Amino acid sequence: MLRLRRSLSLLPPSLRRACTCTTIRSFSFNAFNKLRIPISPTNSYRLMSKIHNLFALHSSQFSTFFQPFDKMPQRGLLLQNTHINCVLGLRKIFNGSPDTVTVVNVHCFTLKVGFLANLPTSTSLLTAYSRTGDFRSSWDLFNETCNKDMIFWNAIITASVENKCLSMALHFFVEMIEVGIGFDSTTLLIVVSALSQLNFLKQGGVVHCLSVKAGMLSDCSLCNALMDMYAKCGELNSSECMFAGMECRDIVSWNTIVSGCLHNDHPEKSLLYFREMTCCSGEQVRPDNTSLSCVISACLGKLSYGQVIHGLGIKLGYVDSSYISVANSLISLYSQCGNIQAAESVFCEMTHKDIISWNAMIDGFASNGKIEEAFDFLHEMQLMGSVRADMATVVSVIPHCAELMLSREGRSVHGYAIRRLMGYDILVMNSLMNFYSKCNNLAKAKLLFNTIPTKDLVSWNTMISGYSHNGHSKEAQNLFKEMLHFCSYFSLSTLLAILPSCDSPEFLKFGTQIHCWQLKLGFSNNILAVNSMMHMYINCGDLMASYSLLQKISHIGDTSCWNTVIVACTHNGHLREALETFNLMRQESNASHDSITLVNVISVCGILQLAFQGRSLHGLAVKSSIILDTRVQNSLITMYSRCKDVESASLVFKFMSNHNSCSWNCMISAFSQNKAEMKAFDLFCRLKFEHNEFTIVSILSACTQLGVISHGKQIHGHVYRLGFQKNSFISAALVDMYSNCGRLDIACKIFENSREKSDAAWNSMISAYGYHSRGIKAIELFHEMCNSGIRPNKSTFVSLLSACSHSGLVNEGLWYYRHMLEKYEVKPVTDHHVCLVDMLGRSGKLHEAYEFIMSMPTQPEAGVWGAMLSACNYHGDTQMGKKVAELLFELEPENVGYYISLSNMYVASGRWKDAVEIREIIQNKNLRKIAGYSLIDVGFK
Repeated sequence: MLRLRRSLSLLPPSLRRACTCTTIRSFSFNAFNKLRIPISPTNSYRLMSKIHNLFALHSSQFSTFFQPFDKMPQRGLLLQNTHINCVLGLRKIFNGSPDTVTVVNVHCFTLKVGFLANLPTSTSLLTAYSRTGDFRSSWDLFNETCNKDMIFWNAIITASVENKCLSMALHFFVEMIEVGIGFDSTTLLIVVSALSQLNFLKQGGVVHCLSVKAGMLSDCSLCNALMDMYAKCGELNSSECMFAGMECRDIVSWNTIVSGCLHNDHPEKSLLYFREMTCCSGEQVRPDNTSLSCVISACLGKLSYGQVIHGLGIKLGYVDSSYISVANSLISLYSQCGNIQAAESVFCEMTHKDIISWNAMIDGFASNGKIEEAFDFLHEMQLMGSVRADMATVVSVIPHCAELMLSREGRSVHGYAIRRLMGYDILVMNSLMNFYSKCNNLAKAKLLFNTIPTKDLVSWNTMISGYSHNGHSKEAQNLFKEMLHFCSYFSLSTLLAILPSCDSPEFLKFGTQIHCWQLKLGFSNNILAVNSMMHMYINCGDLMASYSLLQKISHIGDTSCWNTVIVACTHNGHLREALETFNLMRQESNASHDSITLVNVISVCGILQLAFQGRSLHGLAVKSSIILDTRVQNSLITMYSRCKDVESASLVFKFMSNHNSCSWNCMISAFSQNKAEMKAFDLFCRLKFEHNEFTIVSILSACTQLGVISHGKQIHGHVYRLGFQKNSFISAALVDMYSNCGRLDIACKIFENSREKSDAAWNSMISAYGYHSRGIKAIELFHEMCNSGIRPNKSTFVSLLSACSHSGLVNEGLWYYRHMLEKYEVKPVTDHHVCLVDMLGRSGKLHEAYEFIMSMPTQPEAGVWGAMLSACNYHGDTQMGKKVAELLFELEPENVGYYISLSNMYVASGRWKDAVEIREIIQNKNLRKIAGYSLIDVGFK
């Protein structure tokens, strides 16, 4: 042992780093035990000495321990000593998966007995080091060995590939040729594998030429490797040509071309090649489990094809417990085709299930909307004990929790990941950040982001997207600027993450800079990028820039591009522009309208009350068969409702083949908003779906219109039975209903007991106080709303100004109107102008009201002049009333109310002749006023 310790100073660097006295001592206990040599701690030193002396006696046949490498004998030298078998037996130790200590011990012993000069032994050692992951020792051993042959060079190239040192493998290959060793088909096969992983298509073509020149294409394995390389580099045509030119194909050849087509998004070709393979005669091309797994993946989305492959697998005997990969592929197939029962059946028939089987089943349940069953399976897997959830399980479950906003379940998965020490994996962290962002918990997402030690591009994109979609535009843009200092590569996802942050005119400059950045990155013709850019410009108010982008990509623009502009214009209030864009779209040959297009333009017609255009779109939907889409039918019901055509809305609802809850809600709302409250109640009683928040709000609106408190109380009780009392919109509707029915006290209690008060609830309560002429209380509530952190909106000021008008608080109303924009950042619109004119008119300040109207920067709408006419009628100012009425006759000549108001003014002032003339005009124009009615509540029926 003392001699071995002294020998350590003469070991090569690879052994000097690894060998210690403990290592040498462990050798005597480990390696020799595997050779069945009896040894114990007491005689280990004696046995090592004997072995050393034994080999020293035969120094004439062996290289000694101190012999330099340049004098070592070459491969093929006949070594005649009887102890050679002992050394060769040592090499068998690491034929499988050796550990580092064993390899070092064997290396030490081999070097001591002078057998390292034997190239097969050195090759085995080099390979063993590689398999333990110690590539540096393999490299050192390679450098310390002289007179290397081709097999030794192939071994170091293989070691480089196995340890992901792909560029090093290419370096060794080039050096191998330069020193004159040459190469064989095995060399080229290994190099092609490295090029495939590096995605080096050009260099792969060079190796292909070398193989042709050297006449090595007769090697089937080399051809298979070249086929695989071309397919993975995206050159499927070359892969197919390679396959067609092969004289002899084995099962690997067929599997390679089938998987190559699938890898390049040509599943139909995969199926054709598989069919051709099954038609070939000969046992050597009989499909195996790999073939079936691959072709089943090509069937995804085509259930009938998958069922045929399933039957073939049963016939061939591959749907068995020993072929888990086939069963796993079948589970994924049935899950993605929506047949989760078949997937579960395959899963239950499996005798042996691996983690992939459980993951496929869990993801299948979650993808088909059965999230509870997915968590049940996850829990069952944990109870089994034989299979433990891995990182893929966690990463597959978390996105479903994010999409469904299952906060409790997602946090449970997070806790499980921490317990299983997966909490710091970058994939898990990114998934969790996305989950917390979608669940509106940006604080937790930011905490996770800050704890990631090495952030990748996905981490940055996820956090930026979280800020953007949660309304934190400034934070998203600041984080994006910070990212530019850390990342050198950016993807399309980066662009799609930051653009939603530019959602108002104040961010237009930043959005323009992102546009320049997009052009620099080469995304100018990417449809997704351009669509997002157009949406950004519309959100920022620059319609011209958006239309300019649309015009530039008109040659490649599809329906989605036009829909982007139409939807963005609709959501941002550019309604006329949305219709104009639709008309331009219909002139393009490479784009046609779809259900999304029609839903939006029909909605625009409803908002603008363009009944004629709405009917035209209805006809277009019937002509193009899009009328069968339930979303289009629902939008038609809403459009006809807003155009006061309840009969047409009822016909659409009547002839619908597939009603959903939204259809019933739209129809109930249509009746409620068009003075058909009893029909709304009748439809509510016949509702075939479970009531939701929208249903309750619609029927409460009908109660408000009727002013019948008994119906409202019954709906209120229904709200408690359904557990909707915490919903802020339902609370607001209840406040409106009780206030309009004269029960301000109940409305106040509902408002005060609401835990979460939305802006709609505050607006309803302010309006309720105004409706009951309690303007001071309305003003106090307005300031309380502002102090609570809720920003007033347009509806808030309509309610507040109306309250001031009904309570005679003219000065207060004028102050709030003048400070709307500068203090509360709310721009006055027509409804506010109407409230102010009504307030001045009620107080008798007709001239001030008239001067206000004339000083408006834009042309006053009919509603403003209508409020002025009502004030003139109330105060009997016939002269000004006549002037205002003549303006209204030009703006809305078909509105009979204006004629009747002027006639009533004439009657009140004794001008009967003028009143009769107005009545004659009404008769000549065949105008009719809707008759009023009185309502008595005699029960629900």
